[in-house]
Amino acid sequence: MHEPNVVGDWQEYDEHAGLRVRVHRLEAAEPPRGRDDAAAGLTYFSVRVTVENRGDRHFGIHLEDGQIDVRIGPDGEAAFIDWRNSQFIEGFDVYPLRRATAVLYAAGPEASLSQVDVQIQLRVDEEWADRRLWAGAIGLTEGSACAHAGAGREGLAHQVSNFLRGQAEEGTA
Repeated sequence: MHEPNVVGDWQEYDEHAGLRVRVHRLEAAEPPRGRDDAAAGLTYFSVRVTVENRGDRHFGIHLEDGQIDVRIGPDGEAAFIDWRNSQFIEGFDVYPLRRATAVLYAAGPEASLSQVDVQIQLRVDEEWADRRLWAGAIGLTEGSACAHAGAGREGLAHQVSNFLRGQAEEGTA
């Protein structure tokens, strides 16, 4: 991993031509089958991980528990992952021009949700792909640097967005 993506960005896999992944729709959400007792007092949120095949052959995709790591707050503490409510991609063939999406439900202290990091390690055709990292926050809209007042101008997502924008501008000059 060289630098984190911002939630909503697509990340291509060089070793698997046409395959790309993105973490998106990071938002406050209650789990569909009810809250886990272990998450008492925590704020629930959901995040989607979409794998898209823009290549010319199919890929066997695995994105299961243990391949998604969610860290929250300035100290990068682990979020509570609600495995019972989450939906994973378990041994699915993604054919050309098709997508598969996993939906993860997690929870953490509300004050820590101004910084959320999601790390993905996809397994493609029984091989492990490189880990990828996305940074965001609950309340920020995709593509918006600072839509949530709680995130503040110094929020991680804002810093990452500014860094990536600066890199893009340097490359176009």
